[in-house]
Amino acid sequence: MIEGKKREQKEFSKFVGLLEGEVICVNPSLEEYKEILNIDLKEDSKAAEYIGESKDGNVYLRISFWLKNVKDGSIFQAPVSFFLENKQRENKDNTKLQYINNVGGTSWADDPNNLPEWFVGRDYRVANVGEEELYDFLRTWLGKLDYRDAETILQIEWKKLMKGNVKDIKDQIGGEFACNVGVLATVVTRENKEGEIKEYQGIYNKAFLPPYAIKNFRLVDYMNPDIIAKISAKKPKDQKPHEKFVLRVVSEYGCRDAFLLKDLIEYNPEDFITGTDKVIDNADPSY
Repeated sequence: MIEGKKREQKEFSKFVGLLEGEVICVNPSLEEYKEILNIDLKEDSKAAEYIGESKDGNVYLRISFWLKNVKDGSIFQAPVSFFLENKQRENKDNTKLQYINNVGGTSWADDPNNLPEWFVGRDYRVANVGEEELYDFLRTWLGKLDYRDAETILQIEWKKLMKGNVKDIKDQIGGEFACNVGVLATVVTRENKEGEIKEYQGIYNKAFLPPYAIKNFRLVDYMNPDIIAKISAKKPKDQKPHEKFVLRVVSEYGCRDAFLLKDLIEYNPEDFITGTDKVIDNADPSY
């Protein structure tokens, strides 16, 4: 005899588009998952484990920022995640290194003597894998810092960070420099170990917006190729922050998941083709 109640399976709606988020938690512990995010994890869950070893044998650290959707007060179901690796960042043919300064700005060069003048006006060092994306987020989130002031410093101690110590970042939640962040919600399509195609909620982690810039996407259709072409024709110095964001997302090395450059809406898979014919753009200095 087989009888009983059918196990309930929670199905969460997925979303694509732009949302304004407030950082409420960074790398939560099992207890914080329950208390802050209202997610009850099992004690052996790997979700609250953040340090691991890369395929190259280097230490890596995942840093996850959980957001509250400012519009409706709900906790967004996926965090913005970054993967840092204890490894210097080089381009694909090992001819250039990436450098990072003490306010999170980055630049590429084959020799530190060839770094631009604007960059070397501050203390700098060779960047590690994942730092550029993390600091792009931090600069947007901590938007009340005056990055033009010579006394400003935005620098997280690398050795301490790679041991999993994110206290310096957590301390900024609700702090005097913290702002809300404009992020792009995506739907990620992956094949699991059983060969099944699965879709997951994601957030694009290579470009962010100040919240005030989101209104621009209500006035102009930035999914329109003609609009994108007009932005691309501008000199970088003439491009507005939200236009640079668009080019970062739609470029050959941009977002490869399902996305929409409009206000957040529920995802309908029939409206998206997640496959892409994009190729690597050799103009990107990391290649």
